[in-house]
Amino acid sequence: MPKVATRFAPSPTGPLHIGGVRTALFNWLFAKNQKGSFYLRIEDTDRERSNEKYKKQIIESLKWIGIELDDKEYIQSEKIDKHKQIANELLKKGFAYKCYCSKKEIEEQKTNAKKRGIPFIYNRKWRDPKDLEIPKNVHPVIRFKSKISGNTIVKDLVQGEINISNATIEDFVILRNDGSPTYQLSAVVDDHLMDVTHVIRGDDHKINTLKQKQIYEAMNWEIPNFAHIPLIHSTEGKKLSKRDKASTLQDYIKVGILPESLRNYLLRLGWSYKDKEIFSLEESIKYFNLSGIGKSPSKLDMDRILSMNEHYIKSMDEKELFKTLKNYCEKHKEKIEEKYENNLINSMHFLKNKAKTLEDIINNAKYIISDRLNFNSKDLDLIDEKSKKIINDFSKKIKETKNLDKTALEKYLNELIEKHQTNFKGVGQPMRIALTGSKFGPGIYDIILSLDKVELLKRLDKFN
Repeated sequence: MPKVATRFAPSPTGPLHIGGVRTALFNWLFAKNQKGSFYLRIEDTDRERSNEKYKKQIIESLKWIGIELDDKEYIQSEKIDKHKQIANELLKKGFAYKCYCSKKEIEEQKTNAKKRGIPFIYNRKWRDPKDLEIPKNVHPVIRFKSKISGNTIVKDLVQGEINISNATIEDFVILRNDGSPTYQLSAVVDDHLMDVTHVIRGDDHKINTLKQKQIYEAMNWEIPNFAHIPLIHSTEGKKLSKRDKASTLQDYIKVGILPESLRNYLLRLGWSYKDKEIFSLEESIKYFNLSGIGKSPSKLDMDRILSMNEHYIKSMDEKELFKTLKNYCEKHKEKIEEKYENNLINSMHFLKNKAKTLEDIINNAKYIISDRLNFNSKDLDLIDEKSKKIINDFSKKIKETKNLDKTALEKYLNELIEKHQTNFKGVGQPMRIALTGSKFGPGIYDIILSLDKVELLKRLDKFN
């Protein structure tokens, strides 16, 4: 048996779609599980819409989520001459023909089909052109001569047997009238040149597979195995598009979803292994198989993504989490100043507690990394004269203390509660507002211990 080889073949015409990331992941995991190779093919033959920026973004995105290539990326546009050569071979062998139909004729056929309520299939006018006069100054397209009788059958590794009448497959274009190859031809030629053994892609490609199989047969090439993955749907149950919120990988990176978390979520989106939910990278490779992929579409669940991300944040080593946070802020927020780093590292154990994203952590830490607090006027109204006396008394205690720890802090706060005849909220709430600018936030002990003495006194003394 040949060595397993899979590929992911996006077009660099926009940011990488979340469905594309899952397709790439499934291809990569299957190849690694089978001790095979995974390749990236950039399908950039649409010159007008292809952009070098998106090509780089695709490569960086795959790297971000942990997908490694087994060779440098394959650029489709570099093989156009080979695609054209195969089109001409098919022409010579009688498996293709030149079609001189004008755009107007094709549009008329489409309009008639629409009126009759049937799918458009080209009428094969130029398939047998014995009695037709070739028009002058018209550049023909080259169409593949699809089978008219019988059925085309594909034994799909996910969907089961796909069986369709050949009469429903049109004579599709393989070379446009400007001489450029179409997707149907280029994909087959490239997969053949790359020795791809398994084509794993979305189930919206099923009709393409039925067309492409006929090209393989005409060229007498080895036909790869096909596996069609059900699409990802939005929460409303519609096919997810690039216009949907949180449809591209960048949408997740910007809010601070961890790569390990998103990879785990996408792995489980339409695939299962027993009752297991959390997979390490090694386990993902070990257990992944095509038989675990379901046949129904999967719904994108942002709540589930956030819940999984929360799990990964809480499980992460705090120093490693800080490095990840620092890198995230440099790319997507404001750079963390060096003077705050130690306080943040020491506070990571509670800052991460209620955080579902890296963005949540940095929002929870704003009072640590901000020299100027933004006070809510309603919260400020809660600091009455009694509250100011509590803050003032606490400030005096801090000035007298050399080493502040939780034990000393508990003692001071209990003394304040007793002295001012109040409760824990009566002490903690005005203190939290004075130190963070809001009555909401982490626990008061954590807040106090997260600030150095100089900063602590500076904030408290504003209310003296």
